[in-house]
Parts: sequence; structure tokens; C-alpha cells
Amino acid sequence: MRITVRLDDALLEQAKCEATRRSETLTALIEQGLRLVLAQSRPHEQRKRSVVLPTCRAGGGLLPGIDLNDSVTSLDIMEHRR
Repeated sequence: MRITVRLDDALLEQAKCEATRRSETLTALIEQGLRLVLAQSRPHEQRKRSVVLPTCRAGGGLLPGIDLNDSVTSLDIMEHRR
């Protein structure tokens, strides 16, 4: 399909040089760039979905000595340093 696209002169010159360096056509370079941009936007759209995390309904709570606001101490306990 043929279309007309307006590009900044400096950007067009850079694109032409890059296409030549890669031994590709300008069209092929533009198509690759569009595919990259479109591929990057897909995961972002998927992240907008809400995620339901599994929850544990068993009682009990935290082990003695565990403070969720003190990750260093918790790590020491998990690695049996305390």
C-alpha cells in the first residue's frame, strides 16, 4: 500500500543512512520500526488488566520475630542467621 508520510528532514536523513548501512530499503526500516513500537505497546495494554492473587484463609499470622517493615531482620531469620 502506498501512503504519504511527513517526516522531519533530519530524521529522514538519519533513516536513509541507517537503511543504507543495513543494506535495506527505507520502507523495510520503517516497517521494522513500526513493528517494534507496536510490539512494545501490547504488554503494556495487558498490564492494565486486574490480577486476582490467591489468598490464604488459614489462620496464624506471622511467625514470632518477623516484622514485615524490617526486611533485613526477616532475611536473617530466613537464612538462619538469627
